[in-house]
Amino acid sequence: MTMLARGGRRRWQAVAALLTGVVLLGACASGAKKPQPAPLEPVVPLVEARQVWRQQVGPVDALLVPVVRDGQLAVANAAGEVSVFDGEGGSLRWRAAAGAPMAAGVGFDGRRAALVTRDGELVALTPAGVAWRQRLSARVYTAPLVAGERVFVLAGDRSVSAFDARTGARLWQYTSRGTEPLVLQQTGLLTAVGNTLVAGIGGRLVGLDPDDGRVRWDAVIGRTRGATEIERLVDLVGRAGRDGDVLCARAFQAAIGCVDAASGRLLWTQPADGATGVQADADRVYGAEANGRVIALARRDGARLWVNERLLHRGLTAPLAIGRSLAIGDAQGYVHLLARADGAMLNRLPTDGSAIVDGPLAVGNTLIAVTRNGGVYAWRPQ
Repeated sequence: MTMLARGGRRRWQAVAALLTGVVLLGACASGAKKPQPAPLEPVVPLVEARQVWRQQVGPVDALLVPVVRDGQLAVANAAGEVSVFDGEGGSLRWRAAAGAPMAAGVGFDGRRAALVTRDGELVALTPAGVAWRQRLSARVYTAPLVAGERVFVLAGDRSVSAFDARTGARLWQYTSRGTEPLVLQQTGLLTAVGNTLVAGIGGRLVGLDPDDGRVRWDAVIGRTRGATEIERLVDLVGRAGRDGDVLCARAFQAAIGCVDAASGRLLWTQPADGATGVQADADRVYGAEANGRVIALARRDGARLWVNERLLHRGLTAPLAIGRSLAIGDAQGYVHLLARADGAMLNRLPTDGSAIVDGPLAVGNTLIAVTRNGGVYAWRPQ
């Protein structure tokens, strides 16, 4: 469920929760019933996928996004425990506990993990346990980014902060100005392209110098519209799709667009109604719309190439390109494999029946999905 919040102010968090109810009830006006998930049609497996390992980590909240680095998978559960697995074989590399329930995570660079607790602390973990803690001034809904011996945090007040990964010392803070006051209580966009830190600030992709937080470029993906704060809400959400220096992103229920992250030049935007991240390759940008349509757009100009309507209203995740397939999870615990070329159904992989968190991941040719019930499943498509 998508929520709204106003970063760093408790009374506005309460107002935002009320406003969220207005948004959700508006969709159900006049007694309209919520659309039922499309029934699953039989699928003849055209791409075989053998399950190669499985683990259990305990319940995982929606904002605890798993991450892959250096052939390892890092997963955080709601209780604050981080487990790091070998992505190919599934063996446990290490496990450490933050000692508090988690609000957002996990950031991971292959050696250390970073999470944010519900009490507003940034916590760094290593195999030896808690390395340091740092109090934050605003709530956080996006997993920290651990890279270049720094930990970067995108907060709910749309600020970006950098901390020394070894000591936790604050290095700098970028504060956005002139953005809308409401933010999504949903995973935002924070990534790196080369030596540029890229953050989603409202409907903009902002390229920052990771050494001092100076703005290198600023590109608009989605523009605010409407008269009310809710109507003007336009945050960038979820995963970004990357092909070389080209970064593609989704603005919540507004648009999908691509930017040259080396120069900050906006390449194109297209209207799109969705709330999850996108995937990109050299030819296409893939995403799931709010109603469950899976779409592919041309990477060069955003023209629509194909649409798959067989997964309507199934609560789809961000997609993942792996081999010739596009893997996408749903709220009923299935991972669906579609053909990247035309969207045809290739296979369907079951888990434990709970929603797939964020979307599938890949380590080499191993496809991995984490469920809300804490199941970690790995398959190897043939």
